[in-house]
Amino acid sequence: MITKVILGSMKNASRLVNIVSKIPYDAELCSGRYVVDAKSMLGVLSLPEFETGELHIHTDNAAECDAIISALNRNGLLYDYDSTKSSLYDITVFGEILIDFTYSGVNDDGQALFAQNPGGAPANVAVAAQKLGASTAFIGKAGKDMHGEFLKSVLEKQHVSTKGMLLDENHFTTLAFVNISESGERTFSFARKPGADTQIEKEEINVDVLDHTNIFHVGSLSLTDQPARDTTFYAVNRAKNKGSIISYDPNYRASLWQDENTAIKHMRSLIPYADIMKISDEETILLTDYKEPEAAARSLVEQGVKIAVVTLGGDGAYVYSKNGGIKVGGFKTTAVDTNGAGDSFFGGFLYKISRANKRPDELTLDELGDFARFGNAVASLCVEKKGAINAMPELEQVNNRLSRTER
Repeated sequence: MITKVILGSMKNASRLVNIVSKIPYDAELCSGRYVVDAKSMLGVLSLPEFETGELHIHTDNAAECDAIISALNRNGLLYDYDSTKSSLYDITVFGEILIDFTYSGVNDDGQALFAQNPGGAPANVAVAAQKLGASTAFIGKAGKDMHGEFLKSVLEKQHVSTKGMLLDENHFTTLAFVNISESGERTFSFARKPGADTQIEKEEINVDVLDHTNIFHVGSLSLTDQPARDTTFYAVNRAKNKGSIISYDPNYRASLWQDENTAIKHMRSLIPYADIMKISDEETILLTDYKEPEAAARSLVEQGVKIAVVTLGGDGAYVYSKNGGIKVGGFKTTAVDTNGAGDSFFGGFLYKISRANKRPDELTLDELGDFARFGNAVASLCVEKKGAINAMPELEQVNNRLSRTER
């Protein structure tokens, strides 16, 4: 939970410390480049800029956040009650969460071994942003089975809110079997006939989570089947009407679609709703009819997208907005597993946008270039480890990587 608070006096500082000290979570007060313990009166008073501050409390439980916000508001400490209430989560993701069974060699009898890795593009994005410091939530469905229970526990361990996650007793958790080449590239085989993620109904969406997020992020695998397809559009429309920034990452997996034309039709259907959109350089023609990243990104913006990003693998990313485009190089790294690379990039990119306190069309090209460089650093760290969720880096690691010379 992050909210802006009013300081300016010893009385207000005392009220703030009194409220925060009773909360069983770590809490920091930030002002400019200064960060202090919000439970310490000495720390709060040591801030050189004392009029306002940004309060960070390490919980994303909606009920607890409501109680804290109410206490701050009653004591005249909340800078903007309406704004704070409207956005308890920096980023909420919707869609699939699944198991990536990743090839891990053979046993003594020559039989293939697969490691159980938590995955699913939206879930990967949520964890990536959460580990960097964002407050995130997941909305979606897995099976009420050993895999679904495991996935829910993984999100909870990573402090991603699972208030909007359902476990379905009638459908199994989607499984993906992932083979990785010597260069780290992946091929997929899915067990999803149907997977629980495709069976989420719009009536099952937790609107308490959906209605209180700054950025609402979706992928395209929720568009492959009904009822998840209609539920996706319901959630996107509702979030957009509530003022959320809509983020879209179409994640093409050929085996999950009837044919390529069907995939193109449905993947493109969300473009008019997106404020921010990421595609890979392998998806440019599928989404825009243009092969070159620059032309593809320009086409998306011409269709109403405010910020279009094309990831270029190890070469970085190309970003385009109404202010023009810029290519941002990647970082030298040795890829062990590229699974989750694009999701880690986008988690980092969205994290930076969530911290900018601007609408997408207000961001300058220089800012977007900086955000893409940050995302490139996140991705370069992710691919150095196996798995996706398990490989997402901490903010300190990313900042250390950013100090290296850009490729």
